[in-house]
Amino acid sequence: MADVDGKTVFMNGSRVARACLVILGMIYGMAAQAADQSILIGTGGQTGVYYRVGGALCRLINKSPLGAQVKCSYATSGGSVANIDDLRAGRIQVGIVQSDWQYHAFHGSAPEVLGAGEFGNMRALFSLYSEPFTVLARRDAGIERFEDLKGHVVNVGNPGSGQRATLEILMRRMGWTMADFSEIRELKSAEQSSALCAGLVDAIVFTVGHPNPSISEATTACDTNLVSVENQAVDALVRTTDYYARAVIPGGTYKGNPDDIGTFGVGATVVTVKGLDPDLVYGLMQAVFGNLGRFKKMHPSFGRLNPLTMLGNNSAPFHEGALRYYRKHGWM
Repeated sequence: MADVDGKTVFMNGSRVARACLVILGMIYGMAAQAADQSILIGTGGQTGVYYRVGGALCRLINKSPLGAQVKCSYATSGGSVANIDDLRAGRIQVGIVQSDWQYHAFHGSAPEVLGAGEFGNMRALFSLYSEPFTVLARRDAGIERFEDLKGHVVNVGNPGSGQRATLEILMRRMGWTMADFSEIRELKSAEQSSALCAGLVDAIVFTVGHPNPSISEATTACDTNLVSVENQAVDALVRTTDYYARAVIPGGTYKGNPDDIGTFGVGATVVTVKGLDPDLVYGLMQAVFGNLGRFKKMHPSFGRLNPLTMLGNNSAPFHEGALRYYRKHGWM
């Protein structure tokens, strides 16, 4: 009987062992599945602030509790318009875009640039810093005002970049076409500062937060000046839209440019799609806003961020996970 009992005990033990292996396998499979989840953030050129934003967000996410379940990575891109296209196509899960292009994408109001219709599934997460439209010229080109660009060689930016799209909108308001420049270049943001100092172009354009590494590079390497962008077309843009506002690039931000420069600007925003898991988005929000003090130290452009201003500059509805986070903290 003892042998029988012993055998019975052994069999029960085998069943328990097998059950434990099954449970462990399920847990391992779930963990592996969770680890396989990923967030890819579309940013901008490698020398731009959008790329720094992507890196900062991923560092916060990967070191947060969400990082045990989701791997965050970030990639260079052509800029705002390219990020919208990639988000719509499902190639990225989060994108950094100018506030004007968030508006145009959601409402389908710029088909000549974005091509497709309304991006109704776009959802806002939060906004970041102001991005003045910025024109930098070689001083010997004699370009002091935006109107002086006529007849010069100008880098208009690569197709898909936010600065090019914003430049084209301003040009249409002024009745200009690309033919008003003697020549155009379509260099990426990482290439244009060296091209300016090499004399390959007379002026370059940005829509960026300041200070910007590319502009610092150019103003240090050669004699350049920031260009005033203040005229009736700008007045009309600011007056008739919700996403453009007057902006000033403070004097002394860059070498050789001691005076304030007036222009207009947008805001940098972070967007996703409606279908992204609300719990994942909530964890992303917690990773960012729960470590906002640390985030603000990651780049000079982030220094003035606060939760309430980060709710502004958004045209698309907030994602369900973001809304839940904001409401929990009494910000909405």
